[in-house]
Amino acid sequence: MAVYTEVPDDDLAAFLAEYGVGALLSCKGIAEGVQNSNFLIHADAGFYILTLYEKGTVESGLPFFLGLMEHLSARGVTCPLPVRNREGQSLGRLAGRPAALVTFLDGMSVKRPDAKHCAAVGEALATLHRASEGFGLRQENALSVAGWSRLFQDTQARADGVLPGLALTLASELAHVQQHWPHDLPRGIIHADLFPDNVFFLSGKLSGLIDFYFACEDFYAYDLAICLNAWCFEADSSFNITKGMALIGGYQRVRALEAAEIECLPLLARGAALRFLLTRLIDWLDTPEGAFVKKKDPGEYLKKLRFHQQAGGASDYGLMT
Repeated sequence: MAVYTEVPDDDLAAFLAEYGVGALLSCKGIAEGVQNSNFLIHADAGFYILTLYEKGTVESGLPFFLGLMEHLSARGVTCPLPVRNREGQSLGRLAGRPAALVTFLDGMSVKRPDAKHCAAVGEALATLHRASEGFGLRQENALSVAGWSRLFQDTQARADGVLPGLALTLASELAHVQQHWPHDLPRGIIHADLFPDNVFFLSGKLSGLIDFYFACEDFYAYDLAICLNAWCFEADSSFNITKGMALIGGYQRVRALEAAEIECLPLLARGAALRFLLTRLIDWLDTPEGAFVKKKDPGEYLKKLRFHQQAGGASDYGLMT
């Protein structure tokens, strides 16, 4: 989440009038995230999140994301629910951008997750995978291996200015992943961005999942690998195997991993680290000056990638077979 587009007060009031939420009481920009403009809306009917989809978002894909949240919510996953306007549409326009209003979830993200948080996230991830079955729309992962190649081409000439030797490291890792990436693992709809700031807890229990705008169809185990990267490393970039064991154990209480998924887990974790290294690099280089957004250090994921390169198997992540 972030703010790139400012919204005039009169335009915002007119937009909200179409959604039957009452008068606007307050509006506050949200700085977290990097892709779209987001605002916390307080109206007579309660609190909401307003998202303006910026130029990098493909508008034709928005019905997938909004429909997925409705589908998951109907199947017991606590996530934002899109609010439909008077015409029954969940997607409108505001300030020249596609826009959507979704319900606000109570809870807070955790800054220092422990093993219990990781176990809860593992269960929630597997539950999401199960609940997404039967959803009729499809969205391929634009940020899989082919997408990483395009990101590398966009950053190759500038990468060493961020971290010395980074361009060669990226080229070597991309070649390895392209050669070995699997093709036949169990797949379906994944969240693809379930970082701590996208998971809420309330009174010590997981209270909801947010930010489904990277959701797509891909390997379930790749989604798990993203979470291992996001939840199980410490501030010094060391991998916490206790957290890894909790995350994987929580996942397997809902959905057991197949043997092929277990075998591929280190490679999937490498791919996930490469993906976020590349996208953070793009954001670091291309985020416009003055944007109300917190840029994230791509070097964090270079350190995580180094760990995955040395992993000998799924046991290094806490999976006991």
